[in-house]
Amino acid sequence: MFCRYFSFFSLCVFLPTQRSSLGHGSSLHSRGTKSLPGFENLTMGYNKYLRPYFGGEPVHIAMSLDIASISSISESDMDFTATISLRQRWTDPRLVFHGNKSFTLDARLVELLWVPDTYIVESKRSFLHDVTVGNRLVRLFSNGTVLYALRITTTVACNMDLSKYPMDTQTCRLQLESWGYDDSDVTLTWLRGNGSGSVRGMEKLRLSQYAVERYHTLVSKSQQETGSYSRLILQFELRRNVLYFILETYVPSTLLVMLSWVSFWITLDSVPARTCIGVTTVLSMTTLMIGSRSSLSKTNCFIKAIDVYLGICFSFIFGALVEYAVAHYSSSQKCADKVPEKGPANELTEEMEEVNITNILNNSITSYKQKISFTSIEISSDNVNCNDLTRKSHEKIKCVLRNKMHRIIGYFTIQNPGNVDHYSKLLFPLFFMVVNVFYWAYYLYF
Repeated sequence: MFCRYFSFFSLCVFLPTQRSSLGHGSSLHSRGTKSLPGFENLTMGYNKYLRPYFGGEPVHIAMSLDIASISSISESDMDFTATISLRQRWTDPRLVFHGNKSFTLDARLVELLWVPDTYIVESKRSFLHDVTVGNRLVRLFSNGTVLYALRITTTVACNMDLSKYPMDTQTCRLQLESWGYDDSDVTLTWLRGNGSGSVRGMEKLRLSQYAVERYHTLVSKSQQETGSYSRLILQFELRRNVLYFILETYVPSTLLVMLSWVSFWITLDSVPARTCIGVTTVLSMTTLMIGSRSSLSKTNCFIKAIDVYLGICFSFIFGALVEYAVAHYSSSQKCADKVPEKGPANELTEEMEEVNITNILNNSITSYKQKISFTSIEISSDNVNCNDLTRKSHEKIKCVLRNKMHRIIGYFTIQNPGNVDHYSKLLFPLFFMVVNVFYWAYYLYF
């Protein structure tokens, strides 16, 4: 216990002495620094919790960006990750000193100064780089200007329209805004005005699936319940490189469609060969469709351009399989129902039979009228015979009508199943080319 009190007494006695010595040494050093006179008075009476011009005009903060990289653009999460260097400049009259030079402070001294509360709008997650030390820069100029630079990696939300994927162009934004200070306290501006002069590094970006089409900066206002806030916007357009998807998806699906046409050159009797080609192409196309959608599992609610094309290819492949089923069925029916062909003589014979049936019916009715004067028993017998003849005549008429109906239906049936393959060789490629012309014209130019 005595040792503890003795230690506390020693600290109370020697600490003021040491602080005085340190202050005296600092004063001597500052006297020897002729280029920065009055530097020891910079922080005297300085309150880091109050902004410059507190109670007066707003602080004007000029910003610039260096885009180091855009490492990933996720369609499933609808965001992008970028590494940027954010530089902020403002004037603090409390930090004015004599001379015309500037000096850089240790980054840890930023805790002693007032700095803006800038944040990245719609940021999901962000962090400051700290290897090997915190990547921050504080530089003071003699007129009180403060340069504060940060190196940040941030993941920012980007609403995407994937209806034309993979021939789409996405517009993303990187927005900066003050968290707590409204327009009456802080106004944000781009260092070199609107345009693209305040942003560097966009031209040098090389992305795996995108190319930067254009970019520009904007200044806008954000209206919230707590007030109106200045907002700086970097807006850039990204066009997807479609060549990768052409080689990965479009070319294989087109080749599968062309492979399904090979069955048109195989005879109808080769059932295993044509069935194998049809089923294999259908299954391969199904696998290709599943693979293309697995990379965008969280965006399946979109009907994308690539889904439309794969659906077209699947329809043509399935149509080729159905075509063989129709042709083979027609060929089998023709072989099963094969009868001698009817010539003109046979048709004349059928017509003569119809005339004979009519004559027989008329003769029967005439005979019946001549025997009307016979006895009642004979009359009853004749009535029975007349009913039989009438029934037979109706059956003959039904048979004739049935034959005529079969003839009419025969005009719409496939007389030669071999012609189905012959026409398919021309129509399938022709329709596929026409559909491709409309597809590419719509998604590339509309």
